[in-house]
Amino acid sequence: MTFSAPRRRAGSITDVAGIEVGHDTDTRRPTGCTVIIARDGAVAGVDVRGAAPGTRETDLLAPGNLVQKVHAIMLAGGSAWGLDAASGAMQWLEAQGVGLDVKVARVPLVPGAVLFDLMVGDASIRPDAQSGWRACAAASTKAPAQGNVGAGSGAAVGKLFGIERAMKGGIGTASVTVGGVTVGALVACNALGDVVDPDTGQVVAGARTANGRKLLDSRKAILRGDLLKPLLAGTNTTIGVIATDALITKVQAQRLAQMGHDGLARSINPVHTMLDGDTIFALGTGRAGKSPGMMVLCTMAAEATARAVVNAALAARGLTVQHTPSGTLTLPAAIDLA
Repeated sequence: MTFSAPRRRAGSITDVAGIEVGHDTDTRRPTGCTVIIARDGAVAGVDVRGAAPGTRETDLLAPGNLVQKVHAIMLAGGSAWGLDAASGAMQWLEAQGVGLDVKVARVPLVPGAVLFDLMVGDASIRPDAQSGWRACAAASTKAPAQGNVGAGSGAAVGKLFGIERAMKGGIGTASVTVGGVTVGALVACNALGDVVDPDTGQVVAGARTANGRKLLDSRKAILRGDLLKPLLAGTNTTIGVIATDALITKVQAQRLAQMGHDGLARSINPVHTMLDGDTIFALGTGRAGKSPGMMVLCTMAAEATARAVVNAALAARGLTVQHTPSGTLTLPAAIDLA
């Protein structure tokens, strides 16, 4: 298969007014977490499509439930242990005076989701509350770093034929602006499937051939009957956040999260499997003071999400770690096969 890497698409989720992003990366394994902060609160929604999710505080985002706004979203590696990073974000936000006023205290509302990166390096090293605090302390409105940072540090993609034939995933971001309204996305891609450029249909990163030198194209391999390798449920996941400065309701935020999964479907194949915990959050800061309507916003959300996934793969860099129990694990990146 001939491969030439596409160019990264411009923009980031911090192009949305009212949004800050911070990473914390633990290079010992590697692993990490990424926080998306809306200090003034943002209308929020969520949609979980994968069958093996690891999430926190998603019930409060249901349109019929009381809370209308949240103050941050935490994305983390470390499987279920990584959910502890959100506790650190709560502590940091409380120290800044950010949270829901309940008279006796301000309660920061921090939903979150995790991905499984424990096969990459020492599984006993994972994000904790201190990691979440550091991510918040590092947050800013600058365009965030992409690739092997934060929640994307230990991410891998294309694992249908075993982790040994997979490639490095990562975290990516992108944004789209139409008529003075911006929609941005930030995605940590640790997918079971391949990352695909939706503009060309070309596989960017994913399962490799047996000799490890070329991309296999998992979709075609499955359809011709190639033997898949047995995998543990929940050992993959793509998690992310969509944000917009448009005026939206909580019901509309949920719809934006749902449409974000259309972006995943365009850029990951296969996606939403029984072995993935794919979860997308949506935030609305309302800073633009207007909305172009849900048809336009949903189209923008899917586009920004797809671009962020591709950017995650293009920004990733190859990684070699001591992998227990199979010894050394090498995960090349898209740039290595270009």
